Amino acid sequence: MAMNLTRRNFLKAASIAAASVPLSKVTAKAQSGVVKAPLVTPGTFKNTQNAVGGVCEMCFWRCQMVGKIRDGRLIKLEGNPKSIDNGVSLCARGNAGVKMLYDPDRLKYPLKNVGKRGAPQWQRISWDEALDTCAQKLKAIIDQYGAKGLAMFPHGSAARYPSDFLKQTVGITSVSEPSFFQCRGIRDTAYIATIDTPPDENVDMANAKVIFLVGSHLGENIHVSHTKRFVKGLQNGAKLVVVDPRYSASAAKSDIWVQIRPGTDTAFLLAIMNYLIENKKYNVDFVDEHGEGFEEMAEGIKQWTLEKAALECDVPATQIKEVADLLAANMPHVSIHPGRFVAWHGNDFQRLRASACLTGVLGAYGVKGSFVKPVSPKGFGSVKWPKTAHNDEPLHVMQDKYPFSPPGVPTELIRDAALTGQPYPIKGCVLWGHNAIQTLPNQAKTIKMLEQMDFVMCVDIMPTDITMFADILLPDCSYLECANQLKYGTQWDLSAEQQQYITARMPLVAPGFERKDSVWVTNEIAKRMGYGDKIPVQSEQEFNDKVLAGVGLSLAKLKEEGGIHLQPGKDPYGVKEDFTVKFFSDDLEDADFPPIPTYIPVERAPEGYYRLLFGRSPVHTFNRTQNNAWLMAENDSNPVWVNDKVAERLGLKNGDKVALVNQDGVKSRTTTTVKVTPGIRTDCVYMYHGFGSMNPELTTGAGKGVDCQSLITKLTVDPETGGSGMRNNFVKLVKVS
Repeated sequence: MAMNLTRRNFLKAASIAAASVPLSKVTAKAQSGVVKAPLVTPGTFKNTQNAVGGVCEMCFWRCQMVGKIRDGRLIKLEGNPKSIDNGVSLCARGNAGVKMLYDPDRLKYPLKNVGKRGAPQWQRISWDEALDTCAQKLKAIIDQYGAKGLAMFPHGSAARYPSDFLKQTVGITSVSEPSFFQCRGIRDTAYIATIDTPPDENVDMANAKVIFLVGSHLGENIHVSHTKRFVKGLQNGAKLVVVDPRYSASAAKSDIWVQIRPGTDTAFLLAIMNYLIENKKYNVDFVDEHGEGFEEMAEGIKQWTLEKAALECDVPATQIKEVADLLAANMPHVSIHPGRFVAWHGNDFQRLRASACLTGVLGAYGVKGSFVKPVSPKGFGSVKWPKTAHNDEPLHVMQDKYPFSPPGVPTELIRDAALTGQPYPIKGCVLWGHNAIQTLPNQAKTIKMLEQMDFVMCVDIMPTDITMFADILLPDCSYLECANQLKYGTQWDLSAEQQQYITARMPLVAPGFERKDSVWVTNEIAKRMGYGDKIPVQSEQEFNDKVLAGVGLSLAKLKEEGGIHLQPGKDPYGVKEDFTVKFFSDDLEDADFPPIPTYIPVERAPEGYYRLLFGRSPVHTFNRTQNNAWLMAENDSNPVWVNDKVAERLGLKNGDKVALVNQDGVKSRTTTTVKVTPGIRTDCVYMYHGFGSMNPELTTGAGKGVDCQSLITKLTVDPETGGSGMRNNFVKLVKVS
């Protein structure tokens, strides 16, 4: 289904859906059927009222919100008018949080799997039985194998407290978070290796003269304050350069669209730097004052002429020169965006190193319109589980691999250890808000890892694909029912009067059914495992109040201030005297990695196959929103983009139904339709990620579209970091009659 999202249509659908009170399942349909049950206790609230303190988590951007409550039921969400971040704006996903809250498929009670993993039969059990079982099983694994016998896959704000417990107090080391190893971790460590700080998207696009995007799909990821910066920059006259194999929403706004061959971005960046250096068009003063190893890099990239890069990248040399000249003419007021999802081809650390170095060549650090690190509030308190266990060395340290790894352990090492028992067995797994089936490459390998476990515990909001493999499944509170997130920062437009904000998530409604928050669940398991005397806080509210106390605030004070505390900020422009851009890195050289940004070629598509690219739908957060009826009404499938010339050669027309088969012979479980367009290269296809859920308990989302993750079976790993390469698989299209 094509997207047809308008404010009028969305609000119409929202009002109809909000007016009905859906029925609710107790457990899985196979065992329980449907029962009538209230969503919250009737009469909890008598009158319509506004509730402040909402912090969205329909994606990770966490916009500030207010809610309208009527008789205990949330009927509407809006941006908090006091916010200097997103303001009154919420995206489609943020508005649809109401539908997520009252999704009839949401998990409601603790469940025990009396069937087998992958084909569960759920039995409703009490919280006492669920917690006793989890504690006993986890402790039994620790007693037999040590803490190293447990692994955890966390994601989201709710997972931080239990993750800290398992790492600090229990002593496990095999913790792998998708936001690091399948998303942004490579980016962060590459920038740290270059400028000693992660970027965290802190580019001052609103005040830029040129915005330079390499594969960043701004306008499709719809992070509200981020999009505001982007749009403000364009409104102010910034030139836009987009390097992307696909004619994305950003490319449609661009002054220059570079339709690059995937995997060659580093070569493109090296050619720009070489051209600027050879023609003395770089920021000499900045490089002299803040550069380190510039001459070594300049010498090392001389081979990357415009002509050589043009052949490798399959773009005109004149276009590379045009981009370079535009950057030089407007330096240093250039926003080179580092991207968010960067786990592409297994050569990504070097690409992000090149991006950070190009920013330095232009002197685009700390000045208006460039990479600017906002000055955020300081002085917060801390809540930590005490470190009581002697942690074993993490797998990547033990095996002397991936010295520039993000926090945690590379996913591949955990799965390999679990499957081989080397260097030690991993027999227990805790998944907290992490849908590993839809996140990790090679689903079959993840399933095999789970099948050999002695125990699998899963905590989630929805019955996602990963919950099918749990032994015990616990219902988590949603972000609208709990208080597990502190957010702080500065205003989105750095040229405005400098302000800082502090907010904390507060529940807008009481939890429904038997859902429990992560602090309560973690504490109860800790007590049963013998760690009751180590518990740092008794509730989410106490957690937040302890953190806020460091800056003289509390949840009660924030509520009095409309959910957000504002205070004067500090000028974020300028860099410290000792700020350094490491064009040549001694640390990388000592670890036997290229000390200057280096292009590492990737495999090209075999004959008859096309590189599989994917990204986000503007109205979905990958798989997290696939059961949201409001959002699925606007976008319920992921048509595969096929170049018009390729489509003609294959005999495909717009709307034809196809299955996809990858280079390893893996066929998609479901089908999708073809979107014929000149807006994608002939060697690629593209689709939205997160569709094609296989859990039948998702009655809205199951089987809709194709699960592109199921086709990512060929593993590539970034050698410096251990991050996953997610765009090195190839598919062919099979027309379905």
